[in-house]
Amino acid sequence: MTVRVVLADDQALVRGGFRMIIDAKPDLEVVGEAADGEEASVLVAQVKPDVVLMDVRMPHVDGVEAIERIVASGSASRIIVLTTYDVDEAVFAALRAGACGFVLKDVRPGELVEAIRVVARGDALLAPSVTRRLLDRFANRLPAPTAAPPPDLAQLTEREREVLRLVALALSNAEIAERLSLTESTVKAHVSALLRKLELRDRVQAVVLAYDLGLVRPRSG
Repeated sequence: MTVRVVLADDQALVRGGFRMIIDAKPDLEVVGEAADGEEASVLVAQVKPDVVLMDVRMPHVDGVEAIERIVASGSASRIIVLTTYDVDEAVFAALRAGACGFVLKDVRPGELVEAIRVVARGDALLAPSVTRRLLDRFANRLPAPTAAPPPDLAQLTEREREVLRLVALALSNAEIAERLSLTESTVKAHVSALLRKLELRDRVQAVVLAYDLGLVRPRSG
């Protein structure tokens, strides 16, 4: 099955380079290009791609607003943010808006292709060190922990809440399984259940929510 991709970047040269990389793979295909967020949100609604590569900084309508529009529309398209700097306030905003991960614009061709395949499978691009740095950097933008468990968390079992906390620390299913003395398949089931109950798109959204709710706090140093 071919993974259909939309490219959204205000630089034609960047789009052209990514198109060459993507179209060279038999299982990937670029089905449209957009030069700003307005074009991107309209194009995604029209062609319904599996994956969108979205530049976070574009004129007129930026990538963050475009992501908000796409997510609000109920689109099933998975969004990867393109950025020049990994620790970036705009990237943080994009993750909150519903992006499932990000790649740097100088990403190696093989890594870009694998990133597209990963999110097309329904997984999130969650680089532990970069994700933690990003959240730590913008800690002042997160709300203070609440005294009582938020209503959303009341839907979770105690084990699911524990798994959510470990997901927020960027642990893989295998690492969580080892930490809790569970099988990896059991952890996967817990993750799927908590994502469904909290109506989250993927693990990245779970990480951001856990930080927002004070389940995990950013490191101070």
